[in-house]
Amino acid sequence: MTIDTTRRGALATLGAAAATSILAPAAFAAAPIAGKQAAGVYRNRIGDMEITIVTDGARTMAMPDTFVRNVAKEEVGKALEASAMSAARMTVPYNPMLVNTGGKLVLVDTGNGQGDAKGEVGLLLPNMTAAGVDPKQVDIVVITHFHGDHILGLRMADGSLAFPNAEVKVPAAEYAFWMSDDNMAKAPDAMKGAFALVRRIFKDMGDRLTQYAMDKEVAPGMTPFATPGHTPGHTSLALQSGNSRMLLQGDVTNIPALFLRNPGWHVMFDMDAAKAEETRRRFYDRASADKVLVGGFHFPFPALGYVEKDGASNFRLVPVVWNTTL
Repeated sequence: MTIDTTRRGALATLGAAAATSILAPAAFAAAPIAGKQAAGVYRNRIGDMEITIVTDGARTMAMPDTFVRNVAKEEVGKALEASAMSAARMTVPYNPMLVNTGGKLVLVDTGNGQGDAKGEVGLLLPNMTAAGVDPKQVDIVVITHFHGDHILGLRMADGSLAFPNAEVKVPAAEYAFWMSDDNMAKAPDAMKGAFALVRRIFKDMGDRLTQYAMDKEVAPGMTPFATPGHTPGHTSLALQSGNSRMLLQGDVTNIPALFLRNPGWHVMFDMDAAKAEETRRRFYDRASADKVLVGGFHFPFPALGYVEKDGASNFRLVPVVWNTTL
């Protein structure tokens, strides 16, 4: 084979090379791995109300031996595997909810506050920002109960209020229990830190803090009702707008694949396990019979679904189908 060294041959060679470079895809660096989720926000309508679930994140951990107090760890593991989860590790989501009633912007529970070093939780405020909501716009914060993952988000790391213009409404029975010096003195050592936390979060709020009674609206169309057992004053909320209804269940159940599927199982966080089981069964009997939408703080994001009977005494969660329009 001979090589054409003439000017015409050289130009032809350059032309062929240029054509090849045009037709061949450019070689770019590999796209970087993101390593985290995009903003966690989902909206739904209840009549004229707009519901925005704003996830605070999810914490993954080794399953404690006594996570379910009255069932062997092996059986719990099998139930997790049956729902395509690990038998040894579990993930607990945290999902505060914003309710825009049309006249008031209401936040139900506040998540874990500033979160943790892993960045698993503490995402409420950045996700609110991504949703176009300024914390200063929140008119009312409604607390369902006083466990840390529901109240820590009331304060910033420096102790200032995260929602500076909001009235904070808490269940009267819950407030009475945790603010009792007698209850704190009688509490086991493992609970004394929880009493101290409650007092640190709610101190110096003055008339910004109000206590609410059951069955009286805390905001237009939002009525609390007692669901005790998880804590003494644990509360859920019924939302009503026109003919549309929804139930916000707080911590009536934790991981639904375990405790909604098996309402007789007792999670380690329930302060009165028997009362919590009674509440669960009553709540889900009502939700399934009425075919009403349920929002769960610890449901998998987007934390909305319907409850169906599964056999004589168990239930299952039917998650909502993602919809791009409201």
